[in-house]
Amino acid sequence: MHQPHAERRKRLLAQIGDGVALLSTAPVAVRNADNHYPYRADSHFLYLTGFEEPEAVLLLDGRSGHSVLFCRDRNPEMEIWDGFRYGPDGAKEMFGFDESYPLSEMAERVPDLLADRSQLWWPLGHDEAFDRRVNRWLDAVRGRSRAGARPPAHYGDLRALLDEMRMVKDEAEIALLRRAGEISAAGHVQAMRTARPGMREYQLEAELLHVFVGHGARQPAYESIVAAGANACTLHYVANNARINDGELLLIDAGCEYRGYAGDITRTFPANGRFSGPQRDVYEIVLAAQQAGIDAVKPGAVWHAPSDAALEVLAQGMVDLGLLAGSADGVIESGAYRQFYMHGIGHLIGLDVHDVGQRKHDGQWRRYQPGMCTTIEPGLYIRPAPGVPEAFHGIGVRIEDNVLVTADGNEVYTAAAPKTVAGIEALMRGE
Repeated sequence: MHQPHAERRKRLLAQIGDGVALLSTAPVAVRNADNHYPYRADSHFLYLTGFEEPEAVLLLDGRSGHSVLFCRDRNPEMEIWDGFRYGPDGAKEMFGFDESYPLSEMAERVPDLLADRSQLWWPLGHDEAFDRRVNRWLDAVRGRSRAGARPPAHYGDLRALLDEMRMVKDEAEIALLRRAGEISAAGHVQAMRTARPGMREYQLEAELLHVFVGHGARQPAYESIVAAGANACTLHYVANNARINDGELLLIDAGCEYRGYAGDITRTFPANGRFSGPQRDVYEIVLAAQQAGIDAVKPGAVWHAPSDAALEVLAQGMVDLGLLAGSADGVIESGAYRQFYMHGIGHLIGLDVHDVGQRKHDGQWRRYQPGMCTTIEPGLYIRPAPGVPEAFHGIGVRIEDNVLVTADGNEVYTAAAPKTVAGIEALMRGE
């Protein structure tokens, strides 16, 4: 169970020499009064440990090669109220740590492990409370200077190392991402089957959540977007309370979180089950742009190749529909396309829906490599404006899938949610 996390810790230990790395999980967050948000561990912490309890700190000792967990003790009285705790012994056995101690021993043990080390890594500036704790441990080492103890002379931001590691997913992560994609796709299929004019957007949101939770994904990966009609022209619309009218398109951008890993799918479909002529025209352009972007995802391709490929299709489509005048090249060069397409082609996906990783390395655009996972999500959002044909007013279309870079190309692992016009209309007819 703990093998992938132990392997990741081993890889990180190899990078820090005789230094020490410290990482705290996320704090518990108050929602209101004495009510808390559902707890979610820090993504970097999950990546290295798989440990989901709050109030835990991981220490990686580069000199010994040991991984050390500090966590809450077992507490039978509190466990009556809040549920099971592993405690140090249980966590060590279950998650494969070399050492594990109660939180109460951190103040004594951590300074000993920091003394006379060349470098200390932690997420600098990410959590003020943890920064203060680290500084207290460093001060404790400085207080032993007469005995010859020295604190680390150099500090590094641990996120820089972990962001780089997390860009390429291992097999365990890929399996979880596929499952998150499958469950997310099932939610979209259910929404298409259920949608009818006269419903409220939140009723379809409820259908999504029902499928997610029913398949073991207790939380959405992000706040779901269920946007009817012109609401789809607001990119991050989350009110989800409008009435769904006959003749409108529905744009749903939603995905589940499964064992920490995110799904992220967008589908756009007609509330009454049939695309109108203008809706179909816009939709087919976005679908063709998405396919062009997906085709460009392959090992060795430069980072922006999918964006460039999709934009060429979208720009030509804007000209063909009469939304913009001139040529596709001119529309791209001038930036006029941003009136109707104002976001990028996608983002990395993993433990975070907008996953970590720099798009450039040493000043050069990255190239895709097997194990990277990205979204491809072009769109067109046509708000009423002078010169814009009225038939297209209020049409918003986005189509999004999750794509794994493979050794010989890519895998669209969210394809179970239909996206062709024929496939969507057939599903909504009950076929």
